Amino acid sequence: MATAYPYHQPVEVIHNAYTAQQTTEIASRMGTAKANMRVDKIFTSSFMAGAILAFACAAVSTVNTAPWYQENAPGVIKLFAALIFPFGLVAIILTGADLATGSFMFTTLSTLHHRTSILKMLQHWVITFFGNLAGSLFVMAIIAGYGEILSDAAYRTQTIKFATTKVVHPPWHAIFIRGIGANWLVCLACFLACGAREMVSKIMAIWWPTFAFVILGFDHVIANMFYIPMAIFLGAEEITVGLYIWKSMIPALLGNIVGGGLFVGVVYWYLYLAGNPSPVLIDGSAFGGAPVALFGVNADVEEERSRRESDKADMA
Repeated sequence: MATAYPYHQPVEVIHNAYTAQQTTEIASRMGTAKANMRVDKIFTSSFMAGAILAFACAAVSTVNTAPWYQENAPGVIKLFAALIFPFGLVAIILTGADLATGSFMFTTLSTLHHRTSILKMLQHWVITFFGNLAGSLFVMAIIAGYGEILSDAAYRTQTIKFATTKVVHPPWHAIFIRGIGANWLVCLACFLACGAREMVSKIMAIWWPTFAFVILGFDHVIANMFYIPMAIFLGAEEITVGLYIWKSMIPALLGNIVGGGLFVGVVYWYLYLAGNPSPVLIDGSAFGGAPVALFGVNADVEEERSRRESDKADMA
């Protein structure tokens, strides 16, 4: 006779990831939430994002200082730098801070979805850009600069050399194209993070696209807000503020807008949201219903886990 299991119940599965369409919907909702934040909160959040990314850039600058490897095995240095740098984007995304380059995707999606206005989108871009700049320059000057983190001769020489290869040597159009690649990958990391439900999956989703952008040597306008001003601070003779703005900031910024806004924001809106007559449900909620947790564990999943714990306690 078959053994009866009084507590046997059908297995309930909670999927660990959203579909691509649901992920696009979540990113659109996030863009709406970000665009409608108070101005002071946008600036504070973007200041923190710029500062966090600057810490990651400072860590990369120390790793770059290995003269023998730079001459004989530069790929090894790039590998270590690419493995270290993503912690900055992980911290930014998981704390909900606002990176201008991420906004190029999020608010483009919400604007195309008719949830935010073009004016709100542009306002968010401008505020986050200058907030990121303020945060990055704060860490560059106060923490790394006056803290003398990179003041030793070897660090100073390599930091200036690295910035020079980013500003002086490449032509304007090359920096623009590298900017496209950089934010295409960064926004892909943000997009994939939206599709994951739990912490470890989010971290892995962010890490590897960011790894690719760093090891390929692409130009990210916010990361360069640390690298190049740091070189100027340390006395780089070939780089001026004007050259930095014209030869690095402007082409990298425009490239980042194209990479994140067009190749991620517009493309995934077109694939999954454009012309879709039915609302996309996220855990049973349409837009305007129960809020979706931006980067933490989804509320419905947490409620289900709590219910299971309660059932186990009752059975005990």
